Amino acid sequence: MFTHTISVADLPISLEEFRQKALAWADKQELVAYYTSNEIPYLYNGFEHLLAVSSTTGAAIQLDEADAFASLRQQLAKQSGLWCGFLSYDLKNQVEKLHSDNHDGLQFPLLFFFQPEVYIYFKEDKLILYSSERNIETIIATILATAAPAPLLPLQLKVQQRVAQDEYINQVNKIKQHILEGDVYELNYCIEFFAEDVQLQPLPLYLALNAASPTPFSGYLKLQDKYLLCASPERYLKKDGQKLISQPIKGTIKRGATPAEDQELQQQLRHDEKELAENMMIVDLVRNDLSRSCSVGTVQVEEMFGIYGFQQVSQMISTVTGELHPEKNLVDALKESFPMGSMTGAPKISAMQLIEELETTKRGLYSGAFGYVTADQNFDFNVVIRSIQYNASNGYLSFMVGSAITYDSTPEQEYQECFLKAKAILKVLGQG
Repeated sequence: MFTHTISVADLPISLEEFRQKALAWADKQELVAYYTSNEIPYLYNGFEHLLAVSSTTGAAIQLDEADAFASLRQQLAKQSGLWCGFLSYDLKNQVEKLHSDNHDGLQFPLLFFFQPEVYIYFKEDKLILYSSERNIETIIATILATAAPAPLLPLQLKVQQRVAQDEYINQVNKIKQHILEGDVYELNYCIEFFAEDVQLQPLPLYLALNAASPTPFSGYLKLQDKYLLCASPERYLKKDGQKLISQPIKGTIKRGATPAEDQELQQQLRHDEKELAENMMIVDLVRNDLSRSCSVGTVQVEEMFGIYGFQQVSQMISTVTGELHPEKNLVDALKESFPMGSMTGAPKISAMQLIEELETTKRGLYSGAFGYVTADQNFDFNVVIRSIQYNASNGYLSFMVGSAITYDSTPEQEYQECFLKAKAILKVLGQG
Protein backbone atom coordinates (compact mmCIF):
# COMPACT_ATOMS: atom_id res chain seq x y z
CA MET A 1 0.00 0.00 0.00
CA PHE A 2 1.10 3.56 -0.74
CA THR A 3 0.87 5.90 2.25
CA HIS A 4 0.55 9.65 2.64
CA THR A 5 0.16 11.74 5.80
CA ILE A 6 -1.47 15.18 5.76
CA SER A 7 -1.38 17.62 8.64
CA VAL A 8 -4.85 18.98 9.46
CA ALA A 9 -3.25 22.44 9.43
CA ASP A 10 -2.41 21.92 5.73
CA LEU A 11 -5.99 21.11 4.70
CA PRO A 12 -7.75 23.92 2.81
CA ILE A 13 -10.94 23.11 4.77
CA SER A 14 -11.69 21.99 8.33
CA LEU A 15 -11.23 18.37 9.33
CA GLU A 16 -15.00 18.02 9.82
CA GLU A 17 -15.68 19.37 6.32
CA PHE A 18 -13.12 16.96 4.89
CA ARG A 19 -14.75 14.06 6.78
CA GLN A 20 -18.17 14.94 5.35
CA LYS A 21 -16.83 15.21 1.82
CA ALA A 22 -14.86 11.98 2.21
CA LEU A 23 -18.01 10.13 3.29
CA ALA A 24 -19.94 11.51 0.30
CA TRP A 25 -17.09 10.46 -2.02
CA ALA A 26 -16.91 7.01 -0.44
CA ASP A 27 -20.66 6.48 -0.75
CA LYS A 28 -20.32 6.44 -4.54
CA GLN A 29 -18.19 3.28 -4.31
CA GLU A 30 -19.44 -0.31 -4.20
CA LEU A 31 -18.07 -1.17 -0.74
CA VAL A 32 -17.79 1.25 2.19
CA ALA A 33 -16.97 0.76 5.87
CA TYR A 34 -16.80 3.71 8.27
CA TYR A 35 -16.02 3.55 11.96
CA THR A 36 -15.96 6.26 14.63
CA SER A 37 -15.78 6.48 18.41
CA ASN A 38 -17.21 10.01 18.31
CA GLU A 39 -14.31 10.80 20.67
CA ILE A 40 -16.31 9.36 23.57
CA PRO A 41 -14.07 8.37 26.53
CA TYR A 42 -14.18 4.60 26.95
CA LEU A 43 -12.08 2.02 28.74
CA TYR A 44 -9.71 0.62 26.04
CA ASN A 45 -11.10 3.33 23.71
CA GLY A 46 -13.80 2.95 21.07
CA PHE A 47 -13.39 2.32 17.35
CA GLU A 48 -10.52 3.81 15.41
CA HIS A 49 -11.76 6.71 13.27
CA LEU A 50 -11.48 5.00 9.90
CA LEU A 51 -13.03 5.18 6.43
CA ALA A 52 -12.38 2.28 4.03
CA VAL A 53 -13.62 1.87 0.45
CA SER A 54 -13.37 -0.30 -2.62
CA SER A 55 -14.75 0.58 -6.04
CA THR A 56 -15.38 -3.05 -6.93
CA THR A 57 -16.83 -6.12 -5.26
CA GLY A 58 -13.65 -7.89 -6.41
CA ALA A 59 -12.13 -6.67 -3.14
CA ALA A 60 -14.44 -9.02 -1.21
CA ILE A 61 -12.69 -11.85 0.61
CA GLN A 62 -13.90 -15.17 -0.81
CA LEU A 63 -15.46 -16.97 2.15
CA ASP A 64 -17.41 -20.21 2.18
CA GLU A 65 -20.64 -19.53 4.09
CA ALA A 66 -21.24 -23.26 4.55
CA ASP A 67 -18.04 -23.59 6.59
CA ALA A 68 -17.51 -20.01 7.63
CA PHE A 69 -14.99 -20.24 10.46
CA ALA A 70 -12.72 -22.72 8.66
CA SER A 71 -12.86 -20.55 5.55
CA LEU A 72 -12.12 -17.45 7.63
CA ARG A 73 -9.13 -19.23 9.19
CA GLN A 74 -7.84 -20.24 5.77
CA GLN A 75 -8.13 -16.74 4.29
CA LEU A 76 -6.66 -15.00 7.34
CA ALA A 77 -3.57 -17.16 6.96
CA LYS A 78 -3.02 -15.29 3.67
CA GLN A 79 -4.12 -11.85 4.91
CA SER A 80 -1.93 -9.00 3.69
CA GLY A 81 -3.82 -5.86 4.71
CA LEU A 82 -6.78 -4.33 6.52
CA TRP A 83 -10.10 -6.21 6.43
CA CYS A 84 -13.47 -4.59 7.10
CA GLY A 85 -16.75 -6.44 7.55
CA PHE A 86 -19.10 -8.33 9.78
CA LEU A 87 -20.18 -11.61 11.34
CA SER A 88 -23.94 -12.21 11.50
CA TYR A 89 -25.67 -13.64 14.56
CA ASP A 90 -26.71 -16.74 12.59
CA LEU A 91 -23.14 -18.02 12.53
CA LYS A 92 -24.32 -19.51 15.85
CA ASN A 93 -25.55 -22.43 13.74
CA GLN A 94 -21.92 -23.32 12.97
CA VAL A 95 -20.85 -22.94 16.59
CA GLU A 96 -23.65 -25.12 17.99
CA LYS A 97 -26.31 -27.43 16.53
CA LEU A 98 -28.88 -24.70 15.96
CA HIS A 99 -30.93 -23.32 13.06
CA SER A 100 -32.49 -20.05 11.82
CA ASP A 101 -35.85 -20.25 10.08
CA ASN A 102 -37.55 -16.94 10.90
CA HIS A 103 -38.52 -14.14 8.50
CA ASP A 104 -35.64 -12.28 6.82
CA GLY A 105 -36.53 -9.22 4.76
CA LEU A 106 -32.95 -7.93 4.51
CA GLN A 107 -30.96 -10.82 2.99
CA PHE A 108 -27.50 -9.88 4.25
CA PRO A 109 -24.82 -12.55 3.78
CA LEU A 110 -23.87 -14.74 6.72
CA LEU A 111 -20.51 -13.00 6.97
CA PHE A 112 -18.61 -10.57 4.79
CA PHE A 113 -15.18 -8.94 4.67
CA PHE A 114 -13.39 -6.86 2.07
CA GLN A 115 -9.85 -5.57 1.72
CA PRO A 116 -10.15 -1.86 0.88
CA GLU A 117 -8.40 -0.25 -2.05
CA VAL A 118 -8.27 3.03 -0.14
CA TYR A 119 -8.56 3.80 3.56
CA ILE A 120 -8.14 6.89 5.70
CA TYR A 121 -7.38 7.16 9.41
CA PHE A 122 -8.69 10.41 10.89
CA LYS A 123 -6.41 11.57 13.72
CA GLU A 124 -6.72 14.70 15.86
CA ASP A 125 -3.99 16.56 13.99
CA LYS A 126 -3.50 14.56 10.78
CA LEU A 127 -4.93 12.25 8.15
CA ILE A 128 -3.15 9.04 7.17
CA LEU A 129 -4.18 7.80 3.72
CA TYR A 130 -3.45 4.39 2.24
CA SER A 131 -4.06 3.34 -1.34
CA SER A 132 -3.31 0.22 -3.36
CA GLU A 133 -2.29 2.49 -6.26
CA ARG A 134 -0.08 5.55 -6.58
CA ASN A 135 -3.08 7.89 -6.72
CA ILE A 136 -3.39 9.45 -3.28
CA GLU A 137 -3.09 13.07 -4.50
CA THR A 138 -5.86 12.42 -7.03
CA ILE A 139 -8.05 10.91 -4.30
CA ILE A 140 -7.55 13.96 -2.07
CA ALA A 141 -8.38 16.32 -4.93
CA THR A 142 -11.51 14.29 -5.76
CA ILE A 143 -12.65 14.33 -2.14
CA LEU A 144 -12.13 18.10 -1.90
CA ALA A 145 -14.20 18.57 -5.08
CA THR A 146 -17.05 16.38 -3.78
CA ALA A 147 -20.12 18.06 -2.31
CA ALA A 148 -20.87 17.26 1.33
CA PRO A 149 -23.87 14.94 1.95
CA ALA A 150 -27.23 16.64 1.64
CA PRO A 151 -29.18 17.04 4.90
CA LEU A 152 -31.67 14.30 5.72
CA LEU A 153 -35.06 15.09 4.22
CA PRO A 154 -38.17 14.49 6.37
CA LEU A 155 -39.13 10.84 6.03
CA GLN A 156 -42.68 9.68 5.49
CA LEU A 157 -42.35 6.07 6.57
CA LYS A 158 -44.99 3.71 7.84
CA VAL A 159 -43.02 1.94 10.56
CA GLN A 160 -44.69 -1.26 11.74
CA GLN A 161 -44.06 -3.59 14.67
CA ARG A 162 -43.60 -7.25 13.90
CA VAL A 163 -44.78 -8.07 17.46
CA ALA A 164 -47.63 -6.10 19.05
CA GLN A 165 -47.55 -5.15 22.73
CA ASP A 166 -50.00 -7.87 23.81
CA GLU A 167 -47.97 -10.55 22.04
CA TYR A 168 -44.75 -9.14 23.49
CA ILE A 169 -46.14 -9.41 27.02
CA ASN A 170 -47.34 -12.93 26.31
CA GLN A 171 -43.87 -13.96 25.09
CA VAL A 172 -42.13 -12.43 28.10
CA ASN A 173 -44.44 -14.39 30.38
CA LYS A 174 -43.52 -17.56 28.45
CA ILE A 175 -39.84 -16.78 29.02
CA LYS A 176 -40.48 -16.32 32.74
CA GLN A 177 -42.16 -19.73 32.77
CA HIS A 178 -39.09 -21.25 31.08
CA ILE A 179 -36.94 -19.62 33.77
CA LEU A 180 -39.19 -21.07 36.48
CA GLU A 181 -38.78 -24.51 34.88
CA GLY A 182 -34.98 -24.14 34.85
CA ASP A 183 -34.49 -23.97 31.06
CA VAL A 184 -32.69 -20.61 31.26
CA TYR A 185 -32.08 -18.00 33.92
CA GLU A 186 -31.81 -15.01 31.57
CA LEU A 187 -32.86 -14.53 27.95
CA ASN A 188 -32.40 -11.60 25.60
CA TYR A 189 -35.71 -11.24 23.75
CA CYS A 190 -35.85 -8.92 20.73
CA ILE A 191 -38.57 -7.52 18.47
CA GLU A 192 -38.45 -5.99 15.00
CA PHE A 193 -39.72 -2.68 13.65
CA PHE A 194 -39.84 -2.43 9.86
CA ALA A 195 -40.99 -0.40 6.87
CA GLU A 196 -41.59 -1.59 3.32
CA ASP A 197 -41.19 0.04 -0.12
CA VAL A 198 -38.73 2.56 1.31
CA GLN A 199 -36.68 4.83 -0.93
CA LEU A 200 -34.10 6.95 0.89
CA GLN A 201 -30.49 8.08 0.96
CA PRO A 202 -28.79 5.98 3.69
CA LEU A 203 -25.77 8.22 4.32
CA PRO A 204 -27.73 11.33 5.43
CA LEU A 205 -29.85 9.03 7.61
CA TYR A 206 -26.71 7.58 9.23
CA LEU A 207 -25.29 11.05 9.86
CA ALA A 208 -28.58 12.09 11.48
CA LEU A 209 -28.58 8.96 13.64
CA ASN A 210 -24.97 9.51 14.68
CA ALA A 211 -25.79 13.13 15.61
CA ALA A 212 -28.86 12.06 17.61
CA SER A 213 -27.05 9.18 19.31
CA PRO A 214 -23.24 9.42 19.17
CA THR A 215 -21.67 6.24 20.51
CA PRO A 216 -18.14 4.77 20.77
CA PHE A 217 -18.82 1.96 18.27
CA SER A 218 -20.69 3.84 15.58
CA GLY A 219 -20.40 2.75 11.98
CA TYR A 220 -21.72 2.81 8.43
CA LEU A 221 -21.51 -0.08 6.00
CA LYS A 222 -22.43 -0.15 2.33
CA LEU A 223 -22.38 -3.55 0.69
CA GLN A 224 -23.65 -2.67 -2.80
CA ASP A 225 -27.41 -2.39 -2.18
CA LYS A 226 -27.35 -3.30 1.53
CA TYR A 227 -26.65 -0.85 4.32
CA LEU A 228 -25.93 -0.89 8.04
CA LEU A 229 -26.40 2.37 9.97
CA CYS A 230 -25.03 1.60 13.40
CA ALA A 231 -25.09 3.57 16.67
CA SER A 232 -23.81 0.82 18.94
CA PRO A 233 -22.53 1.58 22.45
CA GLU A 234 -21.23 -1.96 22.98
CA ARG A 235 -17.95 -3.72 22.25
CA TYR A 236 -18.15 -7.44 21.53
CA LEU A 237 -14.44 -8.24 21.41
CA LYS A 238 -11.14 -6.48 20.82
CA LYS A 239 -7.75 -8.12 20.26
CA ASP A 240 -4.68 -6.01 21.01
CA GLY A 241 -1.56 -8.17 20.71
CA GLN A 242 -2.40 -11.22 22.83
CA LYS A 243 -4.90 -9.31 24.97
CA LEU A 244 -8.64 -9.92 24.48
CA ILE A 245 -11.15 -7.36 25.77
CA SER A 246 -14.92 -7.87 26.00
CA GLN A 247 -17.28 -5.22 27.42
CA PRO A 248 -20.82 -6.58 27.80
CA ILE A 249 -23.69 -4.19 28.50
CA LYS A 250 -26.53 -5.16 30.79
CA GLY A 251 -28.50 -2.41 32.51
CA THR A 252 -30.22 0.59 30.92
CA ILE A 253 -31.85 3.75 32.28
CA LYS A 254 -32.94 7.04 30.68
CA ARG A 255 -30.87 10.22 30.99
CA GLY A 256 -32.00 12.93 33.38
CA ALA A 257 -33.27 16.36 32.37
CA THR A 258 -30.75 18.01 34.73
CA PRO A 259 -27.28 16.97 35.99
CA ALA A 260 -28.75 16.29 39.43
CA GLU A 261 -31.55 14.10 38.04
CA ASP A 262 -29.09 12.35 35.75
CA GLN A 263 -26.80 11.49 38.66
CA GLU A 264 -29.77 10.27 40.67
CA LEU A 265 -30.90 8.00 37.81
CA GLN A 266 -27.36 6.64 37.35
CA GLN A 267 -27.18 5.85 41.07
CA GLN A 268 -30.55 4.13 40.77
CA LEU A 269 -29.16 1.98 37.95
CA ARG A 270 -25.97 1.25 39.90
CA HIS A 271 -27.98 -0.12 42.85
CA ASP A 272 -30.81 -1.84 40.97
CA GLU A 273 -30.68 -5.48 42.12
CA LYS A 274 -32.30 -6.83 38.94
CA GLU A 275 -29.87 -4.94 36.66
CA LEU A 276 -26.88 -5.96 38.80
CA ALA A 277 -27.97 -9.60 38.66
CA GLU A 278 -28.37 -9.43 34.85
CA ASN A 279 -24.94 -7.88 34.43
CA MET A 280 -23.30 -10.41 36.75
CA MET A 281 -24.85 -13.37 34.89
CA ILE A 282 -23.48 -12.12 31.57
CA VAL A 283 -20.05 -11.32 33.04
CA ASP A 284 -19.87 -14.94 34.25
CA LEU A 285 -20.85 -16.13 30.76
CA VAL A 286 -18.23 -13.90 29.07
CA ARG A 287 -15.54 -15.08 31.51
CA ASN A 288 -16.41 -18.65 30.61
CA ASP A 289 -16.35 -17.87 26.87
CA LEU A 290 -12.96 -16.14 27.02
CA SER A 291 -11.46 -18.91 29.15
CA ARG A 292 -11.91 -21.27 26.18
CA SER A 293 -9.32 -19.38 24.11
CA CYS A 294 -7.22 -17.68 26.83
CA SER A 295 -4.32 -18.99 28.89
CA VAL A 296 -5.29 -20.47 32.25
CA GLY A 297 -5.55 -17.89 35.01
CA THR A 298 -5.47 -14.82 32.76
CA VAL A 299 -9.20 -14.07 32.49
CA GLN A 300 -10.22 -11.30 34.87
CA VAL A 301 -12.90 -8.69 35.40
CA GLU A 302 -11.17 -5.32 35.18
CA GLU A 303 -14.30 -3.24 35.75
CA MET A 304 -17.59 -4.45 37.22
CA PHE A 305 -20.84 -2.48 36.92
CA GLY A 306 -19.30 0.64 35.33
CA ILE A 307 -21.89 3.32 34.60
CA TYR A 308 -21.49 5.12 31.26
CA GLY A 309 -23.69 7.97 30.07
CA PHE A 310 -24.57 8.27 26.39
CA GLN A 311 -26.81 10.85 24.76
CA GLN A 312 -30.02 8.81 24.97
CA VAL A 313 -29.41 6.41 27.87
CA SER A 314 -27.02 5.44 30.66
CA GLN A 315 -25.70 1.89 30.57
CA MET A 316 -24.10 -0.54 33.00
CA ILE A 317 -20.96 -1.95 31.40
CA SER A 318 -18.42 -4.46 32.70
CA THR A 319 -14.98 -5.16 31.24
CA VAL A 320 -13.55 -8.70 31.01
CA THR A 321 -10.03 -9.35 29.69
CA GLY A 322 -7.72 -12.29 29.10
CA GLU A 323 -4.51 -13.31 27.33
CA LEU A 324 -5.00 -15.34 24.16
CA HIS A 325 -3.37 -18.77 24.49
CA PRO A 326 -0.18 -19.05 22.34
CA GLU A 327 -1.68 -22.02 20.45
CA LYS A 328 -4.89 -20.10 19.62
CA ASN A 329 -5.49 -17.40 17.03
CA LEU A 330 -8.07 -14.73 16.34
CA VAL A 331 -10.55 -17.15 14.72
CA ASP A 332 -10.49 -19.28 17.88
CA ALA A 333 -11.13 -16.15 19.96
CA LEU A 334 -14.14 -15.26 17.81
CA LYS A 335 -15.63 -18.74 17.39
CA GLU A 336 -15.28 -19.67 21.05
CA SER A 337 -17.10 -16.53 22.25
CA PHE A 338 -19.66 -16.07 19.46
CA PRO A 339 -22.35 -14.86 19.57
CA MET A 340 -21.91 -12.45 22.44
CA GLY A 341 -23.61 -13.47 25.68
CA SER A 342 -25.23 -10.08 26.22
CA MET A 343 -27.46 -10.78 23.20
CA THR A 344 -28.33 -14.38 24.03
CA GLY A 345 -28.76 -14.97 27.75
CA ALA A 346 -27.67 -17.89 29.86
CA PRO A 347 -27.10 -20.76 29.62
CA LYS A 348 -26.15 -19.76 26.11
CA ILE A 349 -27.26 -22.75 24.02
CA SER A 350 -30.65 -23.07 25.72
CA ALA A 351 -31.15 -19.31 25.37
CA MET A 352 -30.41 -19.42 21.63
CA GLN A 353 -32.80 -22.33 21.13
CA LEU A 354 -35.59 -20.39 22.85
CA ILE A 355 -34.77 -17.20 20.95
CA GLU A 356 -35.36 -19.03 17.67
CA GLU A 357 -38.64 -20.42 19.00
CA LEU A 358 -40.01 -17.20 20.53
CA GLU A 359 -38.81 -14.46 18.18
CA THR A 360 -40.45 -13.91 14.78
CA THR A 361 -37.57 -12.29 12.85
CA LYS A 362 -34.26 -13.80 11.80
CA ARG A 363 -31.63 -11.70 13.56
CA GLY A 364 -29.08 -11.78 10.76
CA LEU A 365 -26.64 -8.92 11.19
CA TYR A 366 -28.53 -7.62 14.23
CA SER A 367 -26.72 -8.79 17.39
CA GLY A 368 -23.87 -9.92 15.19
CA ALA A 369 -20.59 -7.99 15.03
CA PHE A 370 -19.28 -5.21 12.75
CA GLY A 371 -15.62 -4.25 12.80
CA TYR A 372 -12.18 -4.56 11.30
CA VAL A 373 -9.10 -6.80 11.36
CA THR A 374 -5.73 -5.09 10.97
CA ALA A 375 -2.81 -6.44 8.95
CA ASP A 376 -1.10 -7.61 12.17
CA GLN A 377 -4.29 -9.56 13.03
CA ASN A 378 -5.54 -7.36 15.82
CA PHE A 379 -9.25 -6.61 15.62
CA ASP A 380 -12.14 -4.69 17.10
CA PHE A 381 -15.80 -5.70 16.75
CA ASN A 382 -18.90 -4.06 18.15
CA VAL A 383 -22.27 -5.61 18.93
CA VAL A 384 -24.74 -4.62 16.21
CA ILE A 385 -27.48 -2.97 18.27
CA ARG A 386 -29.26 0.43 18.05
CA SER A 387 -28.89 0.04 14.29
CA ILE A 388 -30.92 0.51 11.12
CA GLN A 389 -30.53 -1.98 8.28
CA TYR A 390 -31.73 -1.26 4.77
CA ASN A 391 -31.97 -3.25 1.54
CA ALA A 392 -32.26 -0.68 -1.26
CA SER A 393 -33.17 -3.28 -3.89
CA ASN A 394 -36.37 -4.46 -2.18
CA GLY A 395 -37.01 -1.28 -0.15
CA TYR A 396 -37.02 -3.10 3.18
CA LEU A 397 -35.88 -1.13 6.25
CA SER A 398 -35.58 -2.78 9.65
CA PHE A 399 -34.34 -2.28 13.17
CA MET A 400 -34.58 -4.49 16.23
CA VAL A 401 -34.49 -3.80 19.95
CA GLY A 402 -34.59 -6.06 22.96
CA SER A 403 -33.88 -6.51 26.62
CA ALA A 404 -32.75 -9.17 29.05
CA ILE A 405 -35.62 -11.07 30.64
CA THR A 406 -35.14 -12.56 34.10
CA TYR A 407 -37.69 -14.01 36.51
CA ASP A 408 -37.95 -10.57 38.17
CA SER A 409 -38.80 -8.84 34.89
CA THR A 410 -42.04 -6.88 34.56
CA PRO A 411 -43.26 -7.33 30.95
CA GLU A 412 -44.63 -3.80 30.65
CA GLN A 413 -41.35 -2.30 31.89
CA GLU A 414 -39.31 -4.44 29.48
CA TYR A 415 -41.56 -3.25 26.65
CA GLN A 416 -40.90 0.37 27.63
CA GLU A 417 -37.16 -0.35 27.74
CA CYS A 418 -37.35 -1.46 24.12
CA PHE A 419 -38.83 1.90 23.16
CA LEU A 420 -36.20 3.74 25.20
CA LYS A 421 -33.50 1.96 23.20
CA ALA A 422 -35.36 2.71 19.96
CA LYS A 423 -35.82 6.41 20.78
CA ALA A 424 -33.02 7.82 18.61
CA ILE A 425 -33.88 5.61 15.64
CA LEU A 426 -37.59 6.46 15.79
CA LYS A 427 -36.65 10.14 16.02
CA VAL A 428 -34.50 10.15 12.86
CA LEU A 429 -37.14 8.10 11.04
CA GLY A 430 -39.64 10.86 11.82
CA GLN A 431 -41.61 8.72 14.27
CA GLY A 432 -40.76 10.45 17.56
